[in-house]
Amino acid sequence: MNAIQARYLGRRTKRIEDPDLLVGKGKYIDDIKIPGMMHAYFVRSEYAHARICSVDTSLARKLPGVEAIYTLSDLMQVLRFDRLPLAFPPGKLSKIAMPKILASDEVLYVGEPIVLIIASDRYIAEDAAELVVVDYEELTAVVDPRKGLKSESCLASSRTKSNTFISMMVGFGDCDEEFGRADNILSEEFYQHRGVPNPMEPRGLVATVNPGKESLSIWASSQLTHELRNTICEMLNFLPENVRVTACDIGGGFGCKFMVYSEEIAVSAAAILCDNPIKWIEDRREHFLSSIQERDQFWNVDVAFGSDGKLAAIRGRMVHDQGAYAPHSVTVPYNSASSVLGPYILPAYSLDLVVIRTNKPPVIPVRGAGYPQGTFIIERLLDKIADHLNLSRLAVRAKNLIPKEKFPFKTGLKNRAGKPVIYDSGDYIKCQNDAVERADIPDFKKRQTTARSEGRYLGIGFAHGVKCTGRGPFESATVRISSSGKVSIFTGAISIGQSTKTTLAQICAETLGVDIAQVNVVCGDTSLVQYGLGAFGSRQAMLAGSAVREASLIVRNKACMVAREMFENDLSWKFSNSTKELFLQKGYVNVRDRPDLVISLGAIASALRGSAGYVFPKDVEVGLEATHNFRADDMAYANTFHICEVEVDTESGIVKIDRYIALQDSGFIINPMTSEGQIHGGIVHGIGNALYEKMIYDGNGQPLTTNFADYLLPAATETPQIEVLFNESLSPLNPLGMKGVGEVSIVPVTSAIVSAIEDALKPIGIKINEVPISPVRLVELIMEKEKLAQLV
Repeated sequence: MNAIQARYLGRRTKRIEDPDLLVGKGKYIDDIKIPGMMHAYFVRSEYAHARICSVDTSLARKLPGVEAIYTLSDLMQVLRFDRLPLAFPPGKLSKIAMPKILASDEVLYVGEPIVLIIASDRYIAEDAAELVVVDYEELTAVVDPRKGLKSESCLASSRTKSNTFISMMVGFGDCDEEFGRADNILSEEFYQHRGVPNPMEPRGLVATVNPGKESLSIWASSQLTHELRNTICEMLNFLPENVRVTACDIGGGFGCKFMVYSEEIAVSAAAILCDNPIKWIEDRREHFLSSIQERDQFWNVDVAFGSDGKLAAIRGRMVHDQGAYAPHSVTVPYNSASSVLGPYILPAYSLDLVVIRTNKPPVIPVRGAGYPQGTFIIERLLDKIADHLNLSRLAVRAKNLIPKEKFPFKTGLKNRAGKPVIYDSGDYIKCQNDAVERADIPDFKKRQTTARSEGRYLGIGFAHGVKCTGRGPFESATVRISSSGKVSIFTGAISIGQSTKTTLAQICAETLGVDIAQVNVVCGDTSLVQYGLGAFGSRQAMLAGSAVREASLIVRNKACMVAREMFENDLSWKFSNSTKELFLQKGYVNVRDRPDLVISLGAIASALRGSAGYVFPKDVEVGLEATHNFRADDMAYANTFHICEVEVDTESGIVKIDRYIALQDSGFIINPMTSEGQIHGGIVHGIGNALYEKMIYDGNGQPLTTNFADYLLPAATETPQIEVLFNESLSPLNPLGMKGVGEVSIVPVTSAIVSAIEDALKPIGIKINEVPISPVRLVELIMEKEKLAQLV
């Protein structure tokens, strides 16, 4: 990149999204208002598992303001199928792994939608829902996946013969041989909770039928606008060009908007049937009841290792609670199983993975997509190995880390597409050493000793994390310059709060030599970009950013070719055969050492629009624009190392985080400021997973945590000052060497915090194999330990 252009890449650049958001000009899904718009509300199951005997909507239909009431049979007038299509290639799961658009004969979790009410306002729709009478025959619910796995268990669905969605082995190497010759073997059990994504803005959709009833316009709070369009087309028999899906401003996704929901299809179908615009906005209680969730995993693992702490093999079993349906196949459990390796060399690995249907909401990836769970296993095992051998926890990690010279590193695993998992680049040992230097461990040890003498419990914890990023197979971008000189970017990527628009504008502005204020970014509008995949898998900068860069380079070269011709024609100035004398700066094509020769990008764009009867520039396509679809069949692996200091109050069980250090390697950092923000967000999300968040169900599958009074989230008072450091190991898989940022930051958080709590309570001898570790649970563990000590 020419030094004269180096203005944005790698620099702390203010977010272009913020000016509108800060003054209240953001446009979220609930801000969409269309004349004649009706409002949707769903009658949802009151039972975790029940047969629907009958549905009586007669009283509800009589309520003034009710426009229509739909059951599944009503919607089938326009629907081609009664269930959502399988989201992944067929073969592994049957079609009943997907939910019906509305439940018609059986409900499989509390909150499953049964009836759709359309009314003139939301309040009337909710009142009408109270008047709908659903006659249920309650069936036994499967709540614990370990019980659901047993042959004598009741079934979570009457359409199946087993509660097992799928079982498989994940691993490599010869575990029997490694365990047979191991110096040491430990066996452990681990449990990880079920949680809820809880974005600031819950789900929502507005659907309207355009005049002529041949096309639909959809506004959605979605991470997947193109997937939503494609599913609507498949379910409602529309051509893709006749369905426009637009993403508004989105108040976070965290995975819960990473799928097409039954409600979105039902509302779209209802808009056709009643020929009215319809808005559906999920409230917070509905989110707790019926949005996707993640986790509930039960692990039994053995680890074999040498007397020096070096890993030899891990084997075991993991039972995964998938909930009632599997809308993303087995992504979460497979990711969890495969992420046990972390950044370490492991000669052999074997995990028996069992995915169980229960009567709870479905599970799909939440931020981190299963990687925090697998990381928790390996990081806890390493701490236990260190304790068993009386070695330093840092030394045991360093002994097993993949050294820099071994990259690219073939792990031995295969991803769910059947391709070898290869870590592309990294320097894990440097990351650990740099963070440890920042932490000043000797000073902490002094403070810990002093605190213990005062009856206070300080601890320090460590954890590595590795996360695949840049999931393909492609992302799209069109870069277009108008006659005004302003630049527009159109992409299938979705901006869900992670500064995607700023990142893409930085890349484009740098490449084209324009001011970032001249760049407008439009994300996720299917009418402007034919193909796109959206926001997931820490992919926006890597794939959409690379697509923007390549399209911008094409535009830059095109502008230089046209400028060269214009200079020659208008000024009789002859160039050599090269265009190296030309450079772009501040929206103009310039000639090096000739300040008198300049032409604006806007003028070139005007020339490439063409004028009737006038000569068109030679050897170039119409329009100063280019489209590029950046392909990525391999994934880049970002890594991070976290150090956490805590103080534990043994009377109350409250854990206070005093210091948090995160050293992250996400390859080349486009914008350190926004990257730090994403890392902060991931760590706070992880703090919730470690200490607070747990979706609790009773023995009948009834949710007990359906609001923020019961389901706790970390607030500013629970969030420490987070120190962020960067290491840059460039990825060879994209032109700028980028890796993902936002997800890897959550991966080691639960592990680091639990490691710190154990270290603080070492004098008491507390061992923690579960998350979240709430104050009540921590006090229980302390009391159990004290009771044991008294017995001895």
